[in-house]
Amino acid sequence: MARTILENIVIIHSEDVTSFKFCQYTSIRFFEILHFETGEGIIKINGRDVAYSPNSFFVFIPDDIYMVSANTPTTTTAIKFLKSFFNNPEQLNSNVSVNSWFRKIEGILCNENNQLRALEFQNEDDKTKLALLVELLYKEYLSNRTKDILIIENTLSIILQIITRNMKVVVSEKNTTAQSSKIQEIINYINANIYNPELLTNKVIASEFNISENYLNQYFKKNMDMSIKKYQVNYKLKLVENRLKFTDLHFSEIALEFGFTDASHLNKTFLAYKGETLGTFKANLS
Repeated sequence: MARTILENIVIIHSEDVTSFKFCQYTSIRFFEILHFETGEGIIKINGRDVAYSPNSFFVFIPDDIYMVSANTPTTTTAIKFLKSFFNNPEQLNSNVSVNSWFRKIEGILCNENNQLRALEFQNEDDKTKLALLVELLYKEYLSNRTKDILIIENTLSIILQIITRNMKVVVSEKNTTAQSSKIQEIINYINANIYNPELLTNKVIASEFNISENYLNQYFKKNMDMSIKKYQVNYKLKLVENRLKFTDLHFSEIALEFGFTDASHLNKTFLAYKGETLGTFKANLS
């Protein structure tokens, strides 16, 4: 029987709570968005204390553990994607493919800053929009009268898009000012267009940033210690690892999604860069 998205997400809304229990879904949760609508207190994330305040957002990835200690009555909404969401994707009755959902959150999964859980917004407008969308989502989800799957899917999609564009992923450890540098802008461009190879040629990238191809190559290698092509392959394989970890997609499906000729081509590339085959990597996860 086909599953709907409602069977693979859990939305929990709590009002004016002063004591939070450990969530029963933690072990089967894949990804979570937590909105503190009101209240103040401390949220302990993987052993680290972080203060929360009204209208603050947090995101959690697999294996994250958190506990909330409220100092004042607190209203929250938690949106939890369960691990089952990405299992047996052919059985999911959704207007949006599992790959599309995964792409919306993979930038967060690939974030190398392990301390990043509190979401910082580039502008207050996005924060206001996100709060309104979360309210719309939980009200639709909890409504016994309507519960329109199309509205829920589209609202979730926009929520994830807003979160993704507000993530600040620093990938250049060599350059301490990477967030404000040209290299970070180039990296962000590559990551955002990794599924569009026609936009990732040196010629197109150089044109996008108004520099010559020769300078682009030299500048990128100087800052990242690798060529643009090697960075692109490395980033693709990092995304492939996440597919292997968190989905039941076949090797051939993953290869097709990332522009490899077939599973054999992907496997040879993975072996060359990672030192093990796809099958060995997958087997070692269990």
